[in-house]
Amino acid sequence: MEDFLLIDELLADEEKLLRDNVRRFVQAEIMPGIAEAYENAHFPREIIPRLAELGLFGMTLPENYGGSNASYLAYGLVCQELERGDSGIRSFASVQSSLCMYPIFAYGTEEQKIRFLPAMAAGKIIGCFGLTEADSGSDPASMRTVAKKVAGGWQLTGTKMWITNAPFADIAIVWAHTEEGIRGFIVEKNFKGFSCNEIKHKMSLRASATGELILTNCFVPAENYLPGSEKGLAAALGCLSQARYGIAWGAMGAAMACYDIALNYAKERQQFNKPIASFQLIQKDLVDMFNEIVKAQLINWRVGQLKDQGKSDFNMISLVKMNACREALNIARMARNILGGNGISLEYHIIRHMANLETVFTYEGTDNIHHLILGKHITEISAFS
Repeated sequence: MEDFLLIDELLADEEKLLRDNVRRFVQAEIMPGIAEAYENAHFPREIIPRLAELGLFGMTLPENYGGSNASYLAYGLVCQELERGDSGIRSFASVQSSLCMYPIFAYGTEEQKIRFLPAMAAGKIIGCFGLTEADSGSDPASMRTVAKKVAGGWQLTGTKMWITNAPFADIAIVWAHTEEGIRGFIVEKNFKGFSCNEIKHKMSLRASATGELILTNCFVPAENYLPGSEKGLAAALGCLSQARYGIAWGAMGAAMACYDIALNYAKERQQFNKPIASFQLIQKDLVDMFNEIVKAQLINWRVGQLKDQGKSDFNMISLVKMNACREALNIARMARNILGGNGISLEYHIIRHMANLETVFTYEGTDNIHHLILGKHITEISAFS
């Protein structure tokens, strides 16, 4: 897609280099098989070592923990390029980095950081994030999972639903009610009382593995408790802010892919003896798509810049996540319409992006929730209670 407002001039050379490397990787190693992976509901686990080789796990963390001390702008660009390929691929990397490595780094002990983070950066330990429950989505404080103190550690009981990476994850960052409030724990897959059921029959994010975590009197040793999670639910929400930021960039990656496909198709598709790109209504749709992508690129860049400067907050993150997901879904729908019947074929990719974006629009905070977060910020009146 054209760099209409010369945003590349606002990026550091290393950020552009990383973006371009990931773009080439996606084109060469993701795109050839992604339609089949989506159709067969298969996550291509063979790409995990390659993602690790590219340094895409925990990339904003310090080097001594396996990261590369990269900027949040660089992380955003990586999410953008991964989701140009598929939302499921970006979701995998986002969960590993923002929802699993980040809480260990932010809330864990030094021993936990040393034990888990370098191995996670190398793709040798895969994580998932256990917050959502079947009856607890937008209201995570209503979770029913509980953790009781016992000799030598904690006993966890409950279930978590719609957990990305769960079917093959080695660890889960699980959030549970304790007598002192909501706390976080590192639950390892071999712990007694811990199991996972894979969720089947999804019509969105099919190239992503999703599961239900089941904890039945699961013993978690004291050394796997995240002490920094004593700030309660705010600790879990802090992880979500990390993930939502990446989603804002990722959703625009999917939107760019849909726009490029629709633009090229419109210039080549002949009807009434001329390309359909010559018709006014088609041009209007293309311009509307282009306009929203350019605007989203700018606000994503600005929030990324503020995040690197330590000046961003969760309200800004809600704005970029809400905006990007809404506009990306609209763009995918317009692009599908331009392709007519071909728009529903996996050969042209748009229907896959469109179906994926239905999930991206919902997870990590629904559109309504982000409206209410910003509504509280603007009015100073909470609509949540």
